[in-house]
Amino acid sequence: TCSYADWLHADLIVFLGSNVANNQPVVTKYLHHAKANGAQIAVVNTFREPGLERYWVPSIASSALNGTTIADHWFHVTTGGDRAFLVGVLRALVETEGVDEAFVRERTIGFEAARDAALAADWSALERESGATRERMQAFAQLLVRRPNAILVWSMGLTQHAHGVQTIKALVNVGLARGLPGRLNRGLVPIRGHSGVQGGAEVGCVPAVEATTAARWAGLWRFPVPAGGGWTAVEMIEHAARGDVDAFWIVGGNFLETLPDPEASRRALRRPRLRIHHDIVLSSSMLVDGDGDVVLLPATTRYESEGGGTETSTERRIIYSPEIPGRRIGSARPEWRVFGDVMARVKPERAAQIRFESATAIREEIARAVPLYKGIERLHAKGDQTQWGGRTLYADGQFATPDGKAHFSGVGTALARPDAEIARPSDAAGGASSAPMPRVFRVSTRRGRQFNSMIQRVVDPLTGAARDAVFISDEDLRRLQLREGTRVLLRSAFGVLRGRLKAASITPGNLEVHWPEGNVLLSAAAIDPDSMEPDYNTTVTIE
Repeated sequence: TCSYADWLHADLIVFLGSNVANNQPVVTKYLHHAKANGAQIAVVNTFREPGLERYWVPSIASSALNGTTIADHWFHVTTGGDRAFLVGVLRALVETEGVDEAFVRERTIGFEAARDAALAADWSALERESGATRERMQAFAQLLVRRPNAILVWSMGLTQHAHGVQTIKALVNVGLARGLPGRLNRGLVPIRGHSGVQGGAEVGCVPAVEATTAARWAGLWRFPVPAGGGWTAVEMIEHAARGDVDAFWIVGGNFLETLPDPEASRRALRRPRLRIHHDIVLSSSMLVDGDGDVVLLPATTRYESEGGGTETSTERRIIYSPEIPGRRIGSARPEWRVFGDVMARVKPERAAQIRFESATAIREEIARAVPLYKGIERLHAKGDQTQWGGRTLYADGQFATPDGKAHFSGVGTALARPDAEIARPSDAAGGASSAPMPRVFRVSTRRGRQFNSMIQRVVDPLTGAARDAVFISDEDLRRLQLREGTRVLLRSAFGVLRGRLKAASITPGNLEVHWPEGNVLLSAAAIDPDSMEPDYNTTVTIE
């Protein structure tokens, strides 16, 4: 709801389930300047990320030489414990009169249900599920009150859980209670690792569209838009594995390494009668044998694409990238040209409605089809950009809901996993109690470079960890009488992973491993029912 300019003048910037130093390093220069202006930075996470303790910003001379201290406050939670932590924070705000009552009264609805759900949550249950003590949740609430110009930033550490949507609702509750959206120098920021994800979704590349949008497109394109919804990535894999898919056209993705349960993805890649991989690099998915034909199509990069292209940044800024002259790979073509040519052959009677003459024509149609992106048609040269919604989204107090109000949600405790699966950290990490079973741990599998990286380093430069590292707390090493470097086997209900223990500042009762190696531990059936996002976390034993 805000812009990077707001970060520079905020009182407090909070990162929840987000490691920007590793995944969005350009952000660190804003953090350096924000701290120079008096901002403090808090981190809510299971792992005490080295890059969030201290980072060397290469574009700032003093930081490049001496580094920049990033985090001022650390709040340790257990894997998947963010929702309970945020419910506890809302309860603490209510109990200490830390709610912005004027904002809530004038710009929101549903506060009573959210308040009642938070107050009904027992503190002992919140401690058990979050891995944080009551005092730490209260301390976080007071930090928000003392520093009212706060910006809450989150990433896939919050969303990639079976209860990810509920966690985001709990976070939004806290943001609304403090009056963060729609005001300068404060706000809510979901940060992404890939600019194509946000822009693609915002112009309609999603499984389902609203009826009003479908009607607008049908009028513009002069053919009916299918009323039924499409499939998410998880559903595509499920249907392909069952043999429901004749042609599987995969553009710029590698399901074999990015989804849980690689064997399920392998079955899905094998079954279709035709599988097309359309990409700029070779991937492991392309090498999977198919029952039908497998076709590889080389694509151009965004900088080689004729007519240029756009990306959408975290702050809703649509930025034009011009075509850069130079040598070209002979058979590589922009994806949009190939889509148009193929579909024109499938539906020759609609060829004129399907094909585009240029990238400029596509941007002009986006402006007509997606009012939110009005202005994209005027982007033609390097440096051209536009920001939908302006610097501050909802600055007029009107939210993108039928009634114009921001909506609270009733979110409480009781996660969708049994108590035996909840790792309980010790008081030494700010947690509630010791782990319930000696060798049972919650494990996160999403360590490494950003989600869409094509290359994973053999050794992580920030942690010094090799690809087979199993991050574990010093306390758990002592408790299990194990040493760093010990070879172990992690066993979940779905698979096994071999690795070496590496001591780290992580909440006791929790482990972290790198992806895609850790995907073998995961179940393809563990998904968030609201978003269909896979759960990249599970419960394991150490052997």
